[in-house]
Amino acid sequence: MNQRTPTLLYIDDDGALARLVDRGLTRRGFRVVHAASGEEGLEHIRRAAALNSTEGGIDVVALDQYMPGLDGLETLEQIMAIPDAPPVVFVTASQDSSIAVTALKAGAADYLVKDVQGDFIPLLHVAAEGALRQAELQRAREEAEAEIHASRDRYAALAAERELLLREVNHRVGNSLQIIASLLHLQASSAAQDEVKAALTNAMGRVAAVAQVHRRLYTSQDLKSVVLNQYLDSLLEDLRRSAEGNRMSRLTLKAEPIEIDPDRAVAVGIIVNELVMNAVKYAYPDGAGPIHVELISQGDDLLLSITDDGVGDNAKADPRSTGMGQRIVAAMATKLDATVERDPTHSGTRIVLKFGRMPASVGKTSTAATG
Repeated sequence: MNQRTPTLLYIDDDGALARLVDRGLTRRGFRVVHAASGEEGLEHIRRAAALNSTEGGIDVVALDQYMPGLDGLETLEQIMAIPDAPPVVFVTASQDSSIAVTALKAGAADYLVKDVQGDFIPLLHVAAEGALRQAELQRAREEAEAEIHASRDRYAALAAERELLLREVNHRVGNSLQIIASLLHLQASSAAQDEVKAALTNAMGRVAAVAQVHRRLYTSQDLKSVVLNQYLDSLLEDLRRSAEGNRMSRLTLKAEPIEIDPDRAVAVGIIVNELVMNAVKYAYPDGAGPIHVELISQGDDLLLSITDDGVGDNAKADPRSTGMGQRIVAAMATKLDATVERDPTHSGTRIVLKFGRMPASVGKTSTAATG
């Protein structure tokens, strides 16, 4: 593929020197256009910019300092104000280094001293080639930065859309689960047999525990985590409302504002539901009593305890018990990679779970102890 011959605009009022530049640079692969003044040179550049065409455009400018009308520095200032202006090599016969510094600060790509014999032309060729390469690198950098910004904008738009969809999904799932929990509550209220009523109430609590997570995610700023103290507070409020009579009136919570991922929050909620309901059924045979849920951090681990001051080990085994709650707690403890232990020093029943803030790479052996 043939490359276009680069065009150099040589702005200098010395016509004889311009012809030397034309011959010298033409042999080196450039097309040279001559402008005898700063005004004429600016007109060439503006016309080329207006055409916005690669053919016949100005690729690089060689600009003399001393000219009638606009001098080189004044012309350079106006060139730099033109959008997508070509790079400029400042050329002058002056040995004054302050001119070079001023030109470079004003935006010139390079600077060199000329002579009337044209011996500077090879240096001008090198400077023009360097200015072209520098301009090409700058364009490539700007295009890359523009693409990066565009990619970031696209990613931000996709992320916002994904977050909106996730919120909508959590909203709908939470609503659907709440409807299921309400239906279970209605069914439990109308059940004639105590065993059926208890089974439906337990099922309702499990569904509500999952629904609460989705409601939390729908209203949270962070879809990747659940604040456990807020979640457990809402969950226990659900349990109070759904409890048998007023037996939940003394259910309390003390929890730190700890964040974990939604899947593990579901497991925590289901465990709390099972152990609280277990305490409601068995801890106080003669009526209601205090049941306390506590969540604290201990280094990299979390400690979750459910405590009652009831009959403890003296509780009579319920022949209707299926052991479903115990199996559910064991399964959720495995999901959390948690240990589950009964506190032998507590007079009633105190179940303590210990698990990491983040999922562990190697699981621990879990044991469940529920009534």
